[in-house]
Amino acid sequence: MITPHDLTGLILAGGKGRRMGGRDKGLELFAGRPLVAHVGERFHGHVAELLISANRHLDAYRPLADRVIEDTDAGFYGPLMGLYSGLCAARTPWLLVAPCDTPALPHNLAARMIAGIHDADIAVAHDGERSHPVVALMRTDIAGALRRALDAGERSVARFYAGQRVRTVDMADCATGLANVNTPDDKARLEAALAREAS
Repeated sequence: MITPHDLTGLILAGGKGRRMGGRDKGLELFAGRPLVAHVGERFHGHVAELLISANRHLDAYRPLADRVIEDTDAGFYGPLMGLYSGLCAARTPWLLVAPCDTPALPHNLAARMIAGIHDADIAVAHDGERSHPVVALMRTDIAGALRRALDAGERSVARFYAGQRVRTVDMADCATGLANVNTPDDKARLEAALAREAS
């Protein structure tokens, strides 16, 4: 059984935020707090250490995690590089990952991913219609395979996963929780939806 002591949490916040006008998405306010703070709540109490992968505004992120890490290779190589950097930084055998723009993730995310991984190396959340490759649980010892893929020019998370032992975790019952806030309109819609659920 995987316990919190076996888990490092990783929030991916290293992107360029193109669809947010180039703003640092993780620091965008959602319901009055940074998006990344909402995601961090989902890890609290479920992981031994919380990391945020960021490539700018590091000082702003530091109060929100145990450690802030940068990509091991500079140049905004995308989420696959963020995953690799997190795998290298983790001090536990397992890494639980989520992007900074999923503020409504279920609070039992860790338990559900642990229950769904079985004998695989990677578990990936699925909302009933599509996979969410960076809402995932993975063994940290796949770092070597990921480094080789990066060195070969791979930049797609899904294509890297295709060569690994992967399990899908059905989260169709909380599909809204996997919704990404990519644009200001996305943010407004999700804030409104959550406000309706709370009322």
